[in-house]
Amino acid sequence: MEKGLSFKRPHVWAFTTYFAEGLPYTIIRIVSSVFFRDMKVSLEAIGLTSLFGIPWVIKFLWGPLIDQFATKRKWMLIIQFLLVPLFILVAFMSPLPYGVKVIAGLLFIGAFLSATHDIAIDGYYMEALDKQGQAKFVGYRVMAYRLAMMAGTGIVVTIGTTVGWFAAFTSAGGFLGLLFTYHVFFLPLVENERLGMGDLLKRILRTKFLISAVAVVLILWGMRSFFLGRFIGKLFAFFPLLQMISFAGWVALGLLILLIGLALFRNRIKTLLLRDKESFYSRAFFEYMDRDKIGVAIAFIILMRTGESTLSSMAAPFMVDLGIKVHYGWLSGGVGLPFSIIGAMAAGFLISKYSLKKMIWPCLLAQNLTNLVYMGLALGLAKYLALNTGADTVTFIGSFNLFLVACVHAFDQFAGGLGTAVLITFLMRTCLERFKAAHFAIGTGLMNVSGVLAGVASGFLAARLGYGLFFGITFLLSIPGMCLIFFIPFLDTADQTALSD
Repeated sequence: MEKGLSFKRPHVWAFTTYFAEGLPYTIIRIVSSVFFRDMKVSLEAIGLTSLFGIPWVIKFLWGPLIDQFATKRKWMLIIQFLLVPLFILVAFMSPLPYGVKVIAGLLFIGAFLSATHDIAIDGYYMEALDKQGQAKFVGYRVMAYRLAMMAGTGIVVTIGTTVGWFAAFTSAGGFLGLLFTYHVFFLPLVENERLGMGDLLKRILRTKFLISAVAVVLILWGMRSFFLGRFIGKLFAFFPLLQMISFAGWVALGLLILLIGLALFRNRIKTLLLRDKESFYSRAFFEYMDRDKIGVAIAFIILMRTGESTLSSMAAPFMVDLGIKVHYGWLSGGVGLPFSIIGAMAAGFLISKYSLKKMIWPCLLAQNLTNLVYMGLALGLAKYLALNTGADTVTFIGSFNLFLVACVHAFDQFAGGLGTAVLITFLMRTCLERFKAAHFAIGTGLMNVSGVLAGVASGFLAARLGYGLFFGITFLLSIPGMCLIFFIPFLDTADQTALSD
C-alpha cells in the first residue's frame, strides 16, 4: 500500500506526465526533420514540416472541450493510448519505399493529438495541485520536459542514425507505452466528470457544431489563401519585415485581436451568452476577459518576455559570429540545460515558500539582467566579433574568454529557468476554476506575441547596431513588463476568481 501511494506522489507523476508531454512534441517537431533528411528528402519538403507546429498554435480553439467533456486524466490516457500505436506504425512505415509520405501524414495527425495531450496534462496539473503545489512542482515539470527533449534529440536520433529508424520510433513508442501503463494504474483520480465522451460525440453530430467546425476550417483556409495571394505578396514586397512573422505569429496576433474585441464589446457579448445556457465554449473566452485588470494581465503576459525573447533570437548567431559555433553543442547541452533546470527548480521552491507576489520581481529582474551581461560580453569581445563575423577561418577567442562565455550562458539559462517558472505560475493563476485547460491554452498563445515581435525586430536591430548596443536595447525592452508587476492582478490567490461586476 505504501509503495502504491509513493507511486502516486506528485514528485513522480509531475515528472512522468511532463516527460510524456515533451517526448511526442520532440519526435514530431524536431526528430522528424532529422529522419526526413536522413531519408534524402529535399530541404524544401522538410521546410513544410513546420506545418506540424500549427496544432500547438491553435490549440486554444478546442481547449474548452477538454474542460467541458470527460476529465483531463481520461483525455490524457486516451491520447497516450493513440500515440503509442501511431509511433509504432511510423516505425513499420520507415523502411518502406512509400513510407515517407505516409509518415508525414501520420505525424501531422500526431501533432493534433500531441497538442491536445498538452492541454489535458496542463489542466490535470492544475486540478491535482493547489496553488502552493503548482508553484512547488513547476521545476519538476520544466525538468521533465527538458529531459524528454534531450531523450528525443539525443537518444532517439542516435538510435535512428546508427541502428535504424525502425528501432528509434519503436523505442519512442515503447517508452511512451510504459508511461501510459504507469498512468493507468497510478495517476490519481482528482476530478469530477462534467459531461462524458458520449455527450461530446452527440455534440459533434449536431448541425450547429458541424456548421461551426466548417466555418473554422473555411476561415483557416481563407487565411492560407490570403497569405498566398497576390495582394499579400505585394504587401510583403513593400514591407519586407512582415515576411519574418511566422504562421504561429499571425495566429497569436489574431488571438490578441479576438480578446481585444471581446473586451470592447463585453456587455453586448455577455447579454448574448446569457441567453444560451449551453454556450460553454464561448463563455470560456468571454470569462477570461470579464475580470478586473485583465487588460493589465494580458499586457504583462505579452511584455514580460519581450527582452528575453529578443535576446534569445540572436544568442545563437552571436555565438557563430564570435567564432565558437563548434562549442555551441556542449554549451547548450552540458551547461545550458542543467542550469535552466536548476533555475526552474529554485524558482518553484522559492515561490511555494515565499509566494509569487514576493518572488516575481527578483526572478524577472534576474532574467532581464542577463541582457546587460550579454552586452558586457559583446563589448568586451568586440575585436573577435569583428575578426570572425563572416570569416572562413576563425580566430579562437582564448580559453579564458570561452570560460566567460560559458559562465554567461549558464547565468542566462539559470535566470531563464527562473523566468519560465514565474511565467508558468502566473499563467496558472489567470485560469478560472471551470476553464483551467482552456485559459492556460489562451495564456500560452498570448505568450507567443512577444516572440513574434522579437523575430521581426531582432535581426534588423542587431545588424545595424552591433551586438553590444543591441543587447543593451533588449534590456530596455524588458522594462515595461517589469513595471507592470506593480499593477497586475492574480498574484494573490484571492484575486484569481474575482470577476468584475
